[in-house]
Amino acid sequence: MNVALAERRPGLRRAVRWAVPAVYFAALIFFWSRDGMPVARDTLVLWILLGLLAFSLTDLRRWARGVVFEWMPFLVILWLYDLLRGQADGLLFETHIYPQLHAEEFLFRGVEPTVWLQDHLWDGAFDLHWWDYGAWAVYLTYFFATYLVGAGLWFFAHEYFRRYISVVSVLALMGFTTYALFPAAPPWMASDLGAIAPTTRSIGIVWGDVPIAHFNTLFEKGAQYANAVAAVPSLHAAYTLLIAIVLWRFAPWWGRVLLALYPIAMAFALVYTSEHYFVDILLGWIYCLIAYWVVNRIADRIAERREPEPAVAT
Repeated sequence: MNVALAERRPGLRRAVRWAVPAVYFAALIFFWSRDGMPVARDTLVLWILLGLLAFSLTDLRRWARGVVFEWMPFLVILWLYDLLRGQADGLLFETHIYPQLHAEEFLFRGVEPTVWLQDHLWDGAFDLHWWDYGAWAVYLTYFFATYLVGAGLWFFAHEYFRRYISVVSVLALMGFTTYALFPAAPPWMASDLGAIAPTTRSIGIVWGDVPIAHFNTLFEKGAQYANAVAAVPSLHAAYTLLIAIVLWRFAPWWGRVLLALYPIAMAFALVYTSEHYFVDILLGWIYCLIAYWVVNRIADRIAERREPEPAVAT
């Protein structure tokens, strides 16, 4: 009897290993179709952690330790960032309108890229094109990709996970500090104030036209944490570049092509939809490179100190 049970146990474990993730994905699809995409950060993270649990049934201790000692501190940092970012505008200084605009005009010889792109590509809310939906889709990835990449690293390449979430957290701190010291108007606000030619903040328009229920709730639910003048630097651009850098080592050649295009596509989406100036994006990329270098330099030194000294032959 015990022999028969032992023989069946590996098969049972394999069945559970496949069945539980299948149940997880079925539940995700069901709730997605009923309630819409899990858009709030807490809901999104809950589904991610449940997904990691579904794939970690053979090592529940690792999952529990990861949630308590890795994911929770990381999520608290990002929650505080969201909360403080919404209060950062007007803490110390008035909103800046012209410094970033003048830098933009200097880079592009007097041409404002958002105005130029919308003059050539934007035909209004009632005549949307594939590139409008494409820009919206790329913009949307910002709300999910950072967490999904973190989940993938935690499960498949844990040695890179802590470095990754450390860079994300440092970027959040750098971004908040800059928003507080230098609140800056994005292109759509500059248009409203008459500083540049009229432009349309098109993300909300396309969002309302997407034929999937509840998609626009992400735009609405984020309003409580929104800071309209948190434009310099663009963390959309910073996190996009970070994802490309981190995943580069794991990607095949065609994947690297897509990773190389991802920051460029995000830059186009942000400028075209009037969310950011290109100088905001450029500064976001610089912040990313600085944070990535600093975190990895510190992590390398810590790793060197932990390495045991070679034994001396006697």
